[in-house]
Amino acid sequence: MDKHVFSMALLRIVSGSLELTAALVMLKLNEVQKALAVNSMLALVGPIVLLTTTAIGLVGLSDKLSPMRLILVTVGVSCLLIGILKK
Repeated sequence: MDKHVFSMALLRIVSGSLELTAALVMLKLNEVQKALAVNSMLALVGPIVLLTTTAIGLVGLSDKLSPMRLILVTVGVSCLLIGILKK
């Protein structure tokens, strides 16, 4: 099994588990304000996981992609992050 794919999948499993745990915490708290606070904390996790999994994938592809294509992928991911994080 490719170590890059395994790392990416493991990170997504951890992220998904965190999401499920947060949902259970929201149900347990049973208050809108507290659930919103938990949800806000999760808003930080999403972009971090996206960046990390993308970085791992790019490292895995770095020997297969030309430098120009690697730059284009990096610019594309940057545009996604700007679109997500821009207020």
